[in-house]
Amino acid sequence: MALERSFLFVPADRPERFAKALATRADRIIIDLEDAVAPDAKAAAREILVNWLEGAGASNVMVRVNAVATPWHDDDMRAIAGLAQVVGLMLPKAEAVDAIAETRAKLSKNKSLVGLVETVRGVADLRAVAGTPGLSRLAFGTVDFCLETGIEGQGPELDFVRTQLTLESCLAGLAAPIEGVTVDIKAADILETDIARARRYGFGGKLCVHPSQVDPINSGFSPSADRIDWARRVIEAAKSGAGAVTVDGKLVDRPIVLQAEKILARVAADAN
Repeated sequence: MALERSFLFVPADRPERFAKALATRADRIIIDLEDAVAPDAKAAAREILVNWLEGAGASNVMVRVNAVATPWHDDDMRAIAGLAQVVGLMLPKAEAVDAIAETRAKLSKNKSLVGLVETVRGVADLRAVAGTPGLSRLAFGTVDFCLETGIEGQGPELDFVRTQLTLESCLAGLAAPIEGVTVDIKAADILETDIARARRYGFGGKLCVHPSQVDPINSGFSPSADRIDWARRVIEAAKSGAGAVTVDGKLVDRPIVLQAEKILARVAADAN
């Protein structure tokens, strides 16, 4: 199964954008009942979403529900959790194991649950959060995290959190974490820098807020042609059975072969 790379947010009270989002190549569309919808519009947005989902033929729709501690969460779960058209939920303010487990218990086994880590408490308790049974993946809510902490900048200023998200995801057996949004939708160079940084820190995908960001994210989190060629040459060289072989002047040992196999497995999964 291919690892989802691009997650495109769409406000739940903007139904005219739903079809446009589905027309992109986003791996997941996240229809947002939380931050993108004003408090007095949440009930109407939820009704709009449910009505649309019941007639939609989409197979890649997730929903970001409101956080457990809010007055809208229970209504969101009653309305959304059982809909066959929803492949998973994103839970904001993922910081308490009991709350995550409670949300997971309301979902069928075939639906994913992504925990959005965006608070100091969530980061402080990250090992417990990541280890919650039934959690599918972690995402980094960079904007809210900076708002709470007063950290100015979502680049290298947050690399200490990125490292923790990757390590704890790996320890818990979760898929590679999902990077937060790039808020400047017109600066392609900033998006490219953000994608490259996330890749270096072991992330496997990225949240996005505009359709124009989808294709660069898909490309940036997929193996490049050069990387695929390297992996194939490593596998071919390893077939010799020699104790020590080199590719591009570098020693190829078992970990390098495993890395090459992982790249080619990703290519095969993306093709299916």
